[in-house]
Amino acid sequence: MIVQCGREINSGELKQIRETVKTFWRLSQRELAQTVCEHLGWHTASGMNKVDACLKLLKRLETQGLVQLPGKRASLRKISQEPVATGATDAQEPIIGKLSEIVPVKLRLVAEKTEVAIFNEYVSRYHYLGYKKPFGCHLRYFVESRESILGCLLFSGAAKAIRARDQWIGWGTNERLRNLGYVVNNARFLIFPWVKVRYLASHALGKIVREVGRDWEQRWGYRPVLLESFVDPQYFGGTSYLAANFIHLGMSSGIGLVRKNKTYTTSPKKVFVYPLVDNFREILCSQDAVGRAEG
Repeated sequence: MIVQCGREINSGELKQIRETVKTFWRLSQRELAQTVCEHLGWHTASGMNKVDACLKLLKRLETQGLVQLPGKRASLRKISQEPVATGATDAQEPIIGKLSEIVPVKLRLVAEKTEVAIFNEYVSRYHYLGYKKPFGCHLRYFVESRESILGCLLFSGAAKAIRARDQWIGWGTNERLRNLGYVVNNARFLIFPWVKVRYLASHALGKIVREVGRDWEQRWGYRPVLLESFVDPQYFGGTSYLAANFIHLGMSSGIGLVRKNKTYTTSPKKVFVYPLVDNFREILCSQDAVGRAEG
């Protein structure tokens, strides 16, 4: 029995994989992984083929001499570039006052291409971490008052492994690899530097925990059960997350996942989580997680 990213591969499936690789040897490695996923019914929580996990499996099988993969083809992917600052995201007149003076505050999903570009530009220009293109499932929101855009929220896939989070959830390695898609990361949270409104950040976070599960399900076809976020204490204390009832689990190690010939370190971050449903542990630790959960 082989286990890859939480998926158990039995002898019958291994035989099928070997036959697929032999039959479709003209395909690229990624196309081959797509084909294997389709044959095995190996999908992410959103229903997409679990291609990256399958590629790891195929390379693992090649190392063991069980398959021979086609050679890598030259990638035609464009190198992602940091958005270029334009007048569209120049600083505005200061917005200073009480939250009661600017309500209602709403969160608006950003999907139209030109607005996505502006969103990315805002994050690149004013967030201390800059902009990084999200891969896989993600959502962008503008934080808005009646008169203006006040900030940005970006949600994407969860961190692969965080000791404080994983111990708190209580899942094992296989459950984590299999069900990680049900955890969503608040990858970027930005209130523009010219906006000085007390309690605005926690107010926006309080709204997002009520809306993101529904929006994620409408966009990606399944409902997440846990939010996570990381705060660098060199810049922020995380008080807005605490005020919005996020749970502080402790600190990350600052050491990335160990990969062959690759290491990286970063400054330790405060780890925050927010359960979106009552039975989140049951779902995250289950053998057969489903795309919908009851709160």
